[in-house]
Amino acid sequence: MPTPLPDFSSSVKLKYVKLGYQYLVNHFLTFLLVPIMAGISIEVARLGPNEIVALWRSLEFDTVQIMCSAFLVVFIATVYFMSKPRPIYLVDYALYKPPVTCRVPFSTFMEHARMILQFDPKSVDFQMRILERSGLGEETCLPPSSHYIPPSPTMELAREEARQVMFSAIDSLLEKTGVKAKDIDILVVNCSLFSPTPSLSAMVVNKYKMRSNIRSFNLSGMGCSAGLLSIDLARDLLQVHPNSYALVISTEIITPSCYAGNQRSMLLPNCLFRMGGAAILLSNRTRDRRRSKYRLLHVVRTHKGADDKAYRCVYEEEDPHGNVGVSLSKDLMVIAGEALKSNITTMGPLVLPASEQLLFLFTLIGRKIFNPKLKPYIPDFKQAFEHFCIHAGGRAVIDELEKNLQLSAEHVEASRMTLHRFGNTSSSSLWYELNYIESKGRMKRGNRIWQIAFGSGFKCNSAVWKCNRTIKARSDGPWTDCIDRYPIHIPEVVKL
Repeated sequence: MPTPLPDFSSSVKLKYVKLGYQYLVNHFLTFLLVPIMAGISIEVARLGPNEIVALWRSLEFDTVQIMCSAFLVVFIATVYFMSKPRPIYLVDYALYKPPVTCRVPFSTFMEHARMILQFDPKSVDFQMRILERSGLGEETCLPPSSHYIPPSPTMELAREEARQVMFSAIDSLLEKTGVKAKDIDILVVNCSLFSPTPSLSAMVVNKYKMRSNIRSFNLSGMGCSAGLLSIDLARDLLQVHPNSYALVISTEIITPSCYAGNQRSMLLPNCLFRMGGAAILLSNRTRDRRRSKYRLLHVVRTHKGADDKAYRCVYEEEDPHGNVGVSLSKDLMVIAGEALKSNITTMGPLVLPASEQLLFLFTLIGRKIFNPKLKPYIPDFKQAFEHFCIHAGGRAVIDELEKNLQLSAEHVEASRMTLHRFGNTSSSSLWYELNYIESKGRMKRGNRIWQIAFGSGFKCNSAVWKCNRTIKARSDGPWTDCIDRYPIHIPEVVKL
């Protein structure tokens, strides 16, 4: 019997073939130009000094041609630098860490649920099942109003929560950066469910006695992705206002959003949402480049509000008994997947290396021309980013993105640990995740970070940052007293 051929699929490590392909395509111009430059250098080296001088003298230069060429070069350079967008730097950011008195262990949460819904044991059991599978830990926090039985969602307590969260983060940020409140030129505050009059941005201006000509904005009703919308708005404003600072505050005030009914779709937010807030300082000043942590590269926004199902999948409304709450649709994950697909279709060409874009193009052509049943190629975004900050909206959200983007457990570690330690802090969750990566000492100069957030409407927004310098772990962040305990194993179900 002839000797059988070896099984090449098992003997050859195909991943090295792919790595070779990626290296070849991504450095194609280098491989093309190096031989050409080497050939030119060899030919020049063969010429003697007299031959080089004779060659230079043989060239005829006309004064008018030289002046026209110089003018053309200066004109092109001027147009290029004037049309080039200003670089936007993230100088630093600060996060709110709730006090220990606001912690809500599972036992406390369930005890309150039983007392508030004592005549509806099915709703109590439903909340218990959600908590068991939520991925939250025992140290998440709710505002003081939620500790009352029944909860007391008054306007004054909501304002007090807003002051506590926002002012704490802002004080820490101003202290870290050395920037004075009167130096702030642009202020953007986002909070989805609490929109008082005067606005939260006016509350900040009043507290810190900011300038009368400050450009302030207050975004509400835009869901958990509003943090990146605020970054995008601040970026656009910094493009037209040179030499400016922009302060962005992302938070969600939990007090007025506590649902007191028994509709299951509205009880979900009670189980997942927790206190949190972030203050971010952006700058377009050239002198801030050295001390800044990150530079903003891209912001991509996707809005699916034209579709009725997408528009109503996260919807604030009254239940049959008149209780106001936020209803989460069963179609939420499907709609989020569609929004993500649209977002990464736009993001891909901006960040993916040429090797991944070619593979995606060839697969697309093959599906269109040869075989429609051909499996679509999912680009490897790990080639474009070192770190991923996925909105910690819930365990299902993180699981789906880990699966669809083919990420490893380490890539989604920051999201899972943030959900466990702080819960769903809405728009500020991305910054707790970024701080987790920094606290672990993993953020190195040149690293690229992809922040992905989902929000009502329905929206999927992305931001890409590049690290300016290697960041050392600080001793004053929200992870300081617990970072050594993480990462931890989070079971699928925690029996209560």
